[in-house]
Amino acid sequence: MSYETHNAQQDSGLAAKLNWLRAGVLGANDGIVSTAGIIVGVVAAGSSASAILTAGVAAVTAGAVSMALGEYVSVSAQRDTERELVTIHREAHDKDPASETKDIVTSLQELGMSRATALTAAEEMSPQQRLAGHLRVELGLDEEDLTSPWAAAAASAFSFVLGSILPLIVAIVAPQGAKAWMTIVATLMALAITGSISARISEGSRTKAVTRLVTGGGLALLVTFGIGWVFGTTVGA
Repeated sequence: MSYETHNAQQDSGLAAKLNWLRAGVLGANDGIVSTAGIIVGVVAAGSSASAILTAGVAAVTAGAVSMALGEYVSVSAQRDTERELVTIHREAHDKDPASETKDIVTSLQELGMSRATALTAAEEMSPQQRLAGHLRVELGLDEEDLTSPWAAAAASAFSFVLGSILPLIVAIVAPQGAKAWMTIVATLMALAITGSISARISEGSRTKAVTRLVTGGGLALLVTFGIGWVFGTTVGA
C-alpha cells in the first residue's frame, strides 16, 4: 500500500471518529441541558418533589428515544446514500473497467503520486481491489465498514442518558429549597467536563469549547427558570 493511499484511509478513519465524537458530545450535551432545563423550570414553578422526579425521568426517557430515532433516521439515509454510491461505482467498474482505471489513476495523482506510479499501482490491483481503492480514495468509503444506523442510535441514546444522570441525581437528592441552584451548578460543571473532553480529543481549544457550552447551557437554564417562575407565579396568583 502506498503512503498516500494509507494517508487517505487514515483521514477517512479520523473523519469517522470525529463524526462519532460529534454525535456523542451532542447527545451528552443535549441530555445535560434539556433534562436540567426541564427540571429547573419545574422547580421554579414551585412543583412538588414527586412532580420534579416525574418530569426529570420523563425528560430523560423522551429525550433518549428522540435522540436515538433522529440519529437512526439520519444515519440510515447516509447509509442508503453510501450503498447507492457503491452500487453505481461497481456497475461502472463492470461496464467500463478502463474508464474506472483512469479515474482511480487521476485520484491517486491528486494525492501526490506521479502518473507512472499511479498507473503502476492501478495495474497491480485486482478488479475488486481497484473498486475498493477507488471508493476509499475518491469517496472515503469502505464497502465492508458502512455506518450502522443501529449502532449510531444506541450510542446517541446512551450518551443522552449519560449526560442526564448528574442533573437528575442532583435534583432528586438536593433539599427542596436548593434544588434549582444546585441543579444549575451541577449542569454547568457537567458541561465544562464535556467541553474539556471534546477539546482534548479533537485537539481544539479547551477554553473556547468550555466557554461555548457553559455560556449556552447557562442561557438555556436562565430561560427555562424564568418561564417556570412566571408560570408558577401566574398559576399561584
